[in-house]
Amino acid sequence: MPAKSRPKAHRTKAEQRAEAIKQILDVAEELFSVHGYSGVTIKDVAEKIGVHSALILYYFDGKQGLFDAVWERRIQGTAASRIRALDAYEAKVGDRPTVEGALKAYYDSAFDDFIKGGEGLRNFGRLFAQINNAPGFGAQKMQMSFDPVVLRLIDILQKALPGVDRRDILWGFQFTSGAYSQSLARTGRIDRLSDGLCSSDDLQAVRERMSEFMAAGFESLRNRKRIGTSLSSANNNKDRTRGRTKAPRAGKAAAKKDHA
Repeated sequence: MPAKSRPKAHRTKAEQRAEAIKQILDVAEELFSVHGYSGVTIKDVAEKIGVHSALILYYFDGKQGLFDAVWERRIQGTAASRIRALDAYEAKVGDRPTVEGALKAYYDSAFDDFIKGGEGLRNFGRLFAQINNAPGFGAQKMQMSFDPVVLRLIDILQKALPGVDRRDILWGFQFTSGAYSQSLARTGRIDRLSDGLCSSDDLQAVRERMSEFMAAGFESLRNRKRIGTSLSSANNNKDRTRGRTKAPRAGKAAAKKDHA
C-alpha cells in the first residue's frame, strides 16, 4: 500500500507576504545590477516574476521605493561587516597599524562576503559599484550609508602613514575605491583583454592581489614626502649658496664706485 503523502504545511499570510517581497527584491536586485536604475521598469520586474505590476506597487511606492528597498536590504549589513573587521584589526595591532593590514581588514572582509554570499549578494556588489560611481543620488546614498566607515579607514591609514598629508591619503583611498568598484562590477572586460586567462567573476583572485597592490601605492606617498622634503632642502641650500656668492659681487661693485 503506497505511503500517504503528507499535506503541505499551510503558510500564514505573513509568510506569504514575506516570500513575495523577497522574490520581488531578488529579481529587482538582479535587473538593477545589470541594467541600472534607468534601464528597469516595474513592468520588467513583474514580467520576470510572472505577476501583475499591481502586486509590486502594492508592496512598494513606485520604482524609487523598490530601488531604495533593494539598497537598504543589504547596505547596513555590508557596512557593519566592515566596521567589525576594522574593530578586530585595531584591537589586534593597537597603535601600530600597517597600510596593507588596514586595507586587508577593510577590503578582504567585503570580498569574503561577496564570495560566500551567493549570486544574490554578488548582484548587490554590482549595484554597489554603480552607486559608488554615480553623482547625485548615488553620492547621497554613499554619504548616508558608508562615509563614516570610510573615514574610519582613513584615520587608521593616517596612523600607519604618520607625516603624510591627509589629502594624499584621501586621494589614495579614491584610487582603491575605484579599483574595488570595477572589480565588483564584473563587466567581463578582463576576460576579453586576457583572452580568457582571467575572469572578472573570480573575486578570490582580486582579493588575493588588490590590498597588496594598493598598499604599495600608499607607501609611495611616504616616499613622495621624503623626496619632496629632500628637494625642498636642496632648493633651500641652493638659495643660501646663491645669496653668499652674490654678496661679494655687490661689495666689489660698491668699491669700484668709491674708487671712481
